[in-house]
Amino acid sequence: MADEPAEPTAMEKARERYPWLDHVVRAGTRYTERHGDHYAAAITYFSVLALVPILMVAFAVAGFILRSQPALLEQLQAGITAQVPGQLGDTINQIVSQAIDSAGAVGVFGLIGALYSGIGWMSNLREALSEQWAQPPEAPNVVKKTLFDLLALVGLGLALVLSFAVSAAGNAFGALLLDLVGLGDVGWARFLLGVFAIILGLGANWLVFMWVIARLPRAPVAARSAVRAAILGAIGFEILKQIMQIYLSTVTSSPAGAAFGPIIGLMVFAFFMSRFILFVTAWAATARENEQDEPVEVPAPAIIRPEVVVRSGPTPGLAAGLLGAGAAVGGLLGFRATRRR
Repeated sequence: MADEPAEPTAMEKARERYPWLDHVVRAGTRYTERHGDHYAAAITYFSVLALVPILMVAFAVAGFILRSQPALLEQLQAGITAQVPGQLGDTINQIVSQAIDSAGAVGVFGLIGALYSGIGWMSNLREALSEQWAQPPEAPNVVKKTLFDLLALVGLGLALVLSFAVSAAGNAFGALLLDLVGLGDVGWARFLLGVFAIILGLGANWLVFMWVIARLPRAPVAARSAVRAAILGAIGFEILKQIMQIYLSTVTSSPAGAAFGPIIGLMVFAFFMSRFILFVTAWAATARENEQDEPVEVPAPAIIRPEVVVRSGPTPGLAAGLLGAGAAVGGLLGFRATRRR
């Protein structure tokens, strides 16, 4: 009796009934098979590594500003003296003065460190995106690869700055417009302004995700699926930002949380954001229009080699027969010799 086909499982039935669920499962499978978590961990490492040189650059910029604004510097030192009186306050003011004097060196080392960590971050991000698109690995020229990663890093930085600038400018322009028409204190007008700001932020995030998914992989990809995936990325990014704000407001309520909470929060946010970007890319890569059959290797042609065995002596059967005949003859001769005696 032939084996009957197995009954489909509940998940298989649900995937057949709901195409969106089937797409999510295929994207999750692609993400897992293409080592999404490993790449997300590498991206997170370089994200945290870039924090120190970025802070160095920020301190250098602050030092240059304070150096050019003596009144602001005196106000800062007076505030430190008021909050921390005595010898400790003098020590802190001395450290601030030394930091301002060495702002140039700190800025140079910070820029070098930020450049190194930024290129490493971009290189891992591009490799991870290419892996999710199932692009074959390549070994390009090191100088060419580094140059392209640097250009991609600058382009992504400009895109992020433009995204935040558009969102902030739209919100400020909307508030100014409401004040001009006399609706600045009206509840429903401010609510609509908030909705407009959210929509504008989502649009800016969509442009950034569109560029990341479709243009950062090593090889060109179809932009059609990236358009839809970027919408999912923009919405998810806003949700992650809201969760991060709630997390920071919760952990920074204690002294220990204020010291270590932002660093831990940055690591958690970078890891989950990296995983989310790679999953969205896998979701775009597993769209029906992008799916390609995996190439099946053609087996080598069969080679038939006839085996001819040449034996110089008798075959095993013939040897056994001769041995048996010899034993029978020997027994017969022995019997006859016994009778003659």
